[in-house]
Amino acid sequence: MIKITLPDGTVLNKNAGITGMEIAEGISSGLAKQSIVIELDGKLRDLSFPITKDSELKILKKDSDVALEIIRHDCAHVMAEAVQSLYPGTQVTIGPAIEHGFYYDFARDKPFTVDDLEKIEKKMHQIIDDEIEFKREVWNRKDAIKYFENEGEIYKAQIINDLPEDEDITIYRQGKWLDLCRGPHLPTTKHIGKSFKLMKVAGAYWRGDENNEMLTRIYGTAWRTDKELRTYLNMLKEAEKRDHRKIGKAMSLYTFDEEVGSGLPLWLPNGTVLIDELESLAKESETQAGYDRVKTPHITKGSLYEKSGHLSHYKDSMFPAMDIDGNEYYLKPMNCPHHHKIYASLPRTYKELPIRLSEYGTCYRYEKSGQLFGLMRVRSMQMNDAHIYCTEEQFKNEFLSVCKMYLYYFKIFGIEKYEMRLSLHDPEKLGKKYVDEPELWLKTEDLVRQALQDGKLNFVEIPGEAAFYGPKIDVQVWSAIGKEFTLATNQVDFAIPSRFDLTYIDKDGKDKTPLCIHRAPLGTHERFIGFLIEHFAGNFPIWLAPIQMVIITISDKFNDYAESVHKQLKANGIRANIDSRSEKMGAKIRLAEINKIPIMLIIGEKEVSENTVSVRRKFKGDLGSLKLHDFIENIKKEINNRLL
Repeated sequence: MIKITLPDGTVLNKNAGITGMEIAEGISSGLAKQSIVIELDGKLRDLSFPITKDSELKILKKDSDVALEIIRHDCAHVMAEAVQSLYPGTQVTIGPAIEHGFYYDFARDKPFTVDDLEKIEKKMHQIIDDEIEFKREVWNRKDAIKYFENEGEIYKAQIINDLPEDEDITIYRQGKWLDLCRGPHLPTTKHIGKSFKLMKVAGAYWRGDENNEMLTRIYGTAWRTDKELRTYLNMLKEAEKRDHRKIGKAMSLYTFDEEVGSGLPLWLPNGTVLIDELESLAKESETQAGYDRVKTPHITKGSLYEKSGHLSHYKDSMFPAMDIDGNEYYLKPMNCPHHHKIYASLPRTYKELPIRLSEYGTCYRYEKSGQLFGLMRVRSMQMNDAHIYCTEEQFKNEFLSVCKMYLYYFKIFGIEKYEMRLSLHDPEKLGKKYVDEPELWLKTEDLVRQALQDGKLNFVEIPGEAAFYGPKIDVQVWSAIGKEFTLATNQVDFAIPSRFDLTYIDKDGKDKTPLCIHRAPLGTHERFIGFLIEHFAGNFPIWLAPIQMVIITISDKFNDYAESVHKQLKANGIRANIDSRSEKMGAKIRLAEINKIPIMLIIGEKEVSENTVSVRRKFKGDLGSLKLHDFIENIKKEINNRLL
């Protein structure tokens, strides 16, 4: 007999080999019908997985947090079966669940097109209706490789061949079709439901390497219910209208040019206003928080990145080296090592700490061409980067101050939904993906966790997603229409201070190593501006709007007064244009609306004679006539307070 402990503390004595489904059936038939997978000693398993030893068991239902990922992964399997059934000779490669859905990469002489999707989707419905059971099998490595090679599935054979020698080779069958997979899966295809849709076809390189062959990727989305699916599809329609690439072009914010290079944005005057306003906000908040601003060069000797660990852990994301005077130089991917050198340039004492160094710096990262996407993934990026050097006793307050700065920015930009994710290391990848300091990892992660708990900040823990040098907080935000973005990061670097021999003299006269907090609360300004464009649909609050108002004259005879108004606005730091074209009023108003200008000042006979302006405001309509002086004073208060 084995002991199985349920979440409520109940202990069941059962025969070894009992399955999760059998336990669910023993509890109630209703639970058995709703169950999809089990969590056994912290690991997800199929309901049919035999339990052979004392274990802790959770039975998970379709409304659980993990259900969506499993539904989506099962959809990928069903899609792959449908494709191979409809198009014999197609090879399958990989098909994971992803955010909002799934995809599968296929190798085929003739690539799929969007015209194939309806046919594939119809076949998927048939497979789901057949209620085919997912069955897990463990195969011998050589037999598995031989099987897939004989089937012409060279990609699957290659995947198996590259797996660690001690890893089980698990195969999942669904009827006559099978696939290499770790699992877990739902009990049957019927459990997937039909709240899914195939979305698009794209090209993808095998294993993401542009030197490899091009495959065809089919994307789909899947949800628990039809209502969730409809909500998502409606959000996509709205997101398409708000696409930062379309709005950015329409508002003349930025552009790309092939002769300049992919992923290297050229900021136009209107877009530069956005960058300048963000930078002013950052300077203001950082000055109040006690930061000192610094500047560092764009290229650096490779030896610095060897010392920092970037060359061993981050080289694939760096541009190739340049030979200068016989030395290797790199475009800087991060500001971190340079700030450490600034800290190390002078002897430090405990009385000086915390030292907060901030920089509005430009970094360069090699993103593969297929990963570039508007402003969201670029190769040249600007950010308000900062490093805080502090004692262990100061750490909590400093870390929480950074988190509070995030919340301050969220309020300014009307970001109501956000999530902080504590990214932790994977102990099994120490020395490979992560710095090999197990005790420091545990200590630092506990410091961050405790700080968040003491600050009463909600967070979730994500194992295996830490930076190579320490744990971090990744901040996810949701736009006005519910689209999710990765925005900012707050990292703890415990490895670098010792690598760079960073020290301070404590009150006893001894050398101590400081902790280092690396933070970028607005992330890269390219990505953040991309987010803001979509969040506001280009209708920026007046303090941020590239053109804050346009002066529209009813006829040419009022142009002199319009020029006078324009000069007074400019003298007060207000960004304004004049539309004195010989066009009808309706055409001028429509152009201002297309350009998403927040305020229109209409000038005619009455306004000239009374020294007023007639104010028309986006989303508020006509506000009537106001004395020019009063209008300017009111709008300056709104701009200075950065009101939404």
